[in-house]
Amino acid sequence: MQKKIIAMAVAGLMSGAAFAQSNVTIYGAADVTFDNVKAGGATGPMTVDFDGAGGDAANTFTNLNQPARNRVSANSSILGFKGSEALGNGLTAVFQFEGSVANDTAGAFNFARDSYVGIAGGFGTVAAGILSGPTRSLGAAMDPFLGATGITSNSALLGKLGGATLVGANPYFAAPVTTGNDNTIANAQAAFGALGYCATSGTCASLFDTRWNNAIAYISPNMAGLTITAAYVANENKTRDDVANKLNTRGYDIGARYENGPIMAGLTYNKANLGDNFDTSAADTRAAFKYNFGAGTVGLLWDRVKVEDSAGSVKRNAWFIPVTFNVTANGKIVAQYGQAGDVSDTSDTGAKMFALGYEHSLSKRTTLKAVWSQIKNESFAAYDFGVNSVGGIFPGADPKGFQVGVRHTF
Repeated sequence: MQKKIIAMAVAGLMSGAAFAQSNVTIYGAADVTFDNVKAGGATGPMTVDFDGAGGDAANTFTNLNQPARNRVSANSSILGFKGSEALGNGLTAVFQFEGSVANDTAGAFNFARDSYVGIAGGFGTVAAGILSGPTRSLGAAMDPFLGATGITSNSALLGKLGGATLVGANPYFAAPVTTGNDNTIANAQAAFGALGYCATSGTCASLFDTRWNNAIAYISPNMAGLTITAAYVANENKTRDDVANKLNTRGYDIGARYENGPIMAGLTYNKANLGDNFDTSAADTRAAFKYNFGAGTVGLLWDRVKVEDSAGSVKRNAWFIPVTFNVTANGKIVAQYGQAGDVSDTSDTGAKMFALGYEHSLSKRTTLKAVWSQIKNESFAAYDFGVNSVGGIFPGADPKGFQVGVRHTF
């Protein structure tokens, strides 16, 4: 249940059990691991054009790898409050406030996770606030690892183009990145941010695998295992058309999920329009199937991204095969293999991901885990881990690492 709370909070509104409460429930997860991560094999040497005047030898870098380092990581540790109130006439008020807890550092707590208020009834549920759309929720539901978090998360490849997260400006059509004449490695990383540079030990998920702010969603009743979800993201940042850099960002996210017995299947479509001077838009389509064969599970997740503007369009396909196998009553092997194809006709922009782990339950709420993961980037790709990224990944570098730790839910 806690995994659903963490990875599929909006989808959790579909459950009638969530509405049976008459008071506030406090819940959460504490997940901490000891890690060792690195990234080697970067394409190089590499010349960066800092000022737009043309690169030269002074701006050429040869040491583009990230050395091995140890760290302690909080993997989606959370604290949340949820509740409901019976309103009569078959209506129920529901709410949730959920935030991340940086229990590996003195990081601040915030309610940046799924936090909403809504009305539920026989017609379904309508909720507004910060929401996980059906596209993000389907990706998390297909991740076989506990909590869908850490360096094994499938968000490393999902929804990205060559490693670019698409969060913010469109990197494939924007003007060349320039940072002045300061030819430092930090500025070189910033210049290659469009190719997927992410902060050290940060979140490096795609636009489609982040939560939507200023969102409203409708979740249908469960119809013999089938549930329909539709979300709209409001264009709160709309500017006048006569400003230099106009914006009118809005989007929608729709999906269908079927869960009945050993079968789970889903199909989603998510599109965001920036409303900028280039008419930039980005879309993601996902299809998934998972089967529980008793001793474990096996599935297939397919993901397609398309970005377009007035200059043209690019697209990329990716897929994952997630597997679990119960080796004892309390222990299971968990693995997934993913592959991201080239971006349109640009060769060597794909990547492969391997993840393998073992999870041992000490109780219903406490689990020990040990995992290993590696991304093999092609020479012009810069994919990084979706959760607790290595950071500063240059094209061709291969992030890899292992984690050992414990997860406790309450």
